[in-house]
Amino acid sequence: MKILIVEDEPKVASFIKNGLEDNLYEADLAYDGHSAEKLVRQYNYDLIILDIIIPGIGGLDLCKKLKMLYPDIPVLMLTALGTTEDKLEGFEAGANDYLVKPFEFRELLARVKVLIKTSDKLYETGSKLVAGELELDLDKKKVRRGNSQISLTAKEFSLLEYFMRNPGRVLTRNDIAEKVWDMNYGFSTNVVDVYVNFLRKKIDKGFEKKYIRTRVGFGYVFED
Repeated sequence: MKILIVEDEPKVASFIKNGLEDNLYEADLAYDGHSAEKLVRQYNYDLIILDIIIPGIGGLDLCKKLKMLYPDIPVLMLTALGTTEDKLEGFEAGANDYLVKPFEFRELLARVKVLIKTSDKLYETGSKLVAGELELDLDKKKVRRGNSQISLTAKEFSLLEYFMRNPGRVLTRNDIAEKVWDMNYGFSTNVVDVYVNFLRKKIDKGFEKKYIRTRVGFGYVFED
């Protein structure tokens, strides 16, 4: 497996690279956004570990650009910016996971393994999920309710997909964090609540039927 580390602090970059290579991963280094973009265009990477504050193209802008070009490459944000707002910005930029510095390498390694494993998921071309008047097109990445097209971010789309694949099942915040964000290592469940509210406003607001409901003390349920 080939991993690109985008980190402008040489000691941190070397620490991560040596640790990954000790665990039989192949790792390349980039110390700025422009170099990272060139490497991604040149080589086939299985994962990108990306700092936000880097020279050249910033981490958030770089993530957005790379996700547009190579949406199937998972991105792990590794940064000192650790507020909920920072994490939301990272996920909105397309990050698949978010780890705050300082960190333990064993946690980083665990997240790397999960991201590489889950990035191999494939769906049938043209497949759709349908619940009543709500339709999610997995191939075109489009959502429609009745005659209205609904614009969702990548993470909102993944969240709705998870709900629609589990109708009637009560999903805890930890369930959602693990399946949608591919993590369960101290992830802030407040981020889950924020995104569920974002999704509700887009697919339920203004409609009599509500698809996403709260089960107090348990989590959320998608009612078909």
